[in-house]
Amino acid sequence: MGKLFGTDGVRGIANVELTNELAYKLGRVGAYVLTKQNHHAKSRLIIGKDPRVSGDMLESALIAGILSAGCDVIKVGVVPTPAIAYLVRHLKLDSGVMISASHNPAEYNGIKFFNSEGFKLSDDIEEEIENYILNGKDIEIEPSGLKIGRKTEVYKANDLYSEFVASTIDTDLEGLHIAIDCANGASSEVAVTTLRALGAKVDAFHHIPDGININKNCGSTHTEVIGEIVINGGYDAGLSFDGDADRCLAVDENGILVDGDKIMAICAIELQKANMLKDQTVVSTVMSNIGFEEALEKRGMKALRAKVGDRYVLEAMRENGYVLGGEQSGHIIFLNHNTTGDGLMTAVKLLAALKKSGQKMSELAGVMQVYPQVLKNAKIKNEFKHTYMEDAVIAARIKEVEAAFHGRGRVLIRPSGTEPLVRVMIEGDDQALLEKYAAELVSLIESRLGKA
Repeated sequence: MGKLFGTDGVRGIANVELTNELAYKLGRVGAYVLTKQNHHAKSRLIIGKDPRVSGDMLESALIAGILSAGCDVIKVGVVPTPAIAYLVRHLKLDSGVMISASHNPAEYNGIKFFNSEGFKLSDDIEEEIENYILNGKDIEIEPSGLKIGRKTEVYKANDLYSEFVASTIDTDLEGLHIAIDCANGASSEVAVTTLRALGAKVDAFHHIPDGININKNCGSTHTEVIGEIVINGGYDAGLSFDGDADRCLAVDENGILVDGDKIMAICAIELQKANMLKDQTVVSTVMSNIGFEEALEKRGMKALRAKVGDRYVLEAMRENGYVLGGEQSGHIIFLNHNTTGDGLMTAVKLLAALKKSGQKMSELAGVMQVYPQVLKNAKIKNEFKHTYMEDAVIAARIKEVEAAFHGRGRVLIRPSGTEPLVRVMIEGDDQALLEKYAAELVSLIESRLGKA
């Protein structure tokens, strides 16, 4: 990754790391790089945000930068990230920008770009933008007069997005009583209106954003909250979004988590029934539970594992034409409908499957057995964290542990992308045995490679 862009745009503490100056440069340079090949008079970009307090500040700086590059801006206010990805395509725009730090606390914010096809930027484009900004270079044009961009404000974006999401299912949701946790984020309005328009009885929680309560003890990083609400309120199911609503997790009528693996399994079965699952394949990540693979295999489907991160899931999907992929975290991509993870679409797809099944959510989620997983970290100096498999003793012990599971478990070792850690994940039937093996491998890795 470059020095500005991380795995999901440019992110940092607003007004400290992610400053107005940087936002202005990202708007100016990003607009230029993304639209310089266009031949029509003026390029058009759409810009949205989640409701955190720094959104207005960064939005103003971004817009100023974009306008200074001679591009017009359509400002749509608070919308989910997947709405921007959809609207870029629907309105035939040249690019989209979302201001959000997703599931991070309110003091953080982020800026992510989408190209004209609604996809996040490639590494090459991000590096080109970084090259201008980090090397102090300015863009090759300096518009003036009539060539300066103009801003238009449109506040019906959520309506367009809501209609689009609702159109992706072929049933109503009447008869379902649902609780939703909006994380005081971008889904706070549109999730409620969409589900109610489809006929569900909806009670919303954490849906009154004040700029500083986004993700605070609520949302998809705190699913125990919606779980308790569902148990106490007698709901059919609960849904929990993150701050920018590009992911969604659920709980069943007993408050038990229905994670991204279970949601993908349920949705894969629905796609298979409709003969719409390309090559009977779903793209997951190396962190997906082994029970997910088993659930698919029992029904003649298979899972293709990608590296952790939605960008790698999407790469595998686009390369092979697969239509469903995602992560345990609830970041799920329905590529035949949208070009990025879409929490609201995930919600309506899951609820449509629930309605059609006539079952309880716990029964629907029972398509997949969840194997216990134990995750521990070995603290290793950064320079050694990629060399663990070069050590014959470590490699041999990993193989021995895997063999002991007799196909009913697995070992996953991977270096952290950001910290001096090697992550040890072991999966199998016996929780106590998993804890023992994980602790043993952590100790072995630290002793062989040197503890940080």
